[in-house]
Amino acid sequence: MGLSDGLLNPAKKALVVDDCCRMIDGQLASKSGLSGMALKTAFAALKGIKPGYIPNVVEQLLPQCFEALDPIWSEGVQKGDPVGHLVENRSRTADALLSITDARVKDSKRQLVRGTYDKFRGSAKQHVEEAVPDFAQVIERYAKA
Repeated sequence: MGLSDGLLNPAKKALVVDDCCRMIDGQLASKSGLSGMALKTAFAALKGIKPGYIPNVVEQLLPQCFEALDPIWSEGVQKGDPVGHLVENRSRTADALLSITDARVKDSKRQLVRGTYDKFRGSAKQHVEEAVPDFAQVIERYAKA
């Protein structure tokens, strides 16, 4: 059974999406300086596209993200520490996640989304790597249950 099978069943899906959105908000809140302010402003613009835009995007992306992470997670399960394995392999984990968002944005018809993503793509890997420990904890919380 892959991560998508276990984490996106109807009983868990809304909880996983909510926790991921809280994790994103927490990651944004931790950013400081000019780059942090720019990132927060950009994210606020994306949230302004329509109510519920971010949770909707998270819900749409999670199955592909879990599928992309499943091999790394499975390696960690075999080693006895999937969370630690994702964290230890944060660069590989970030690359897997960004491959999903890169493909999604490429097909986006919203110029605001494409422009914002393109503007921040250069620093995205660092931000995703910083979020891997929190994301791994979210995954573990629901993979166990």
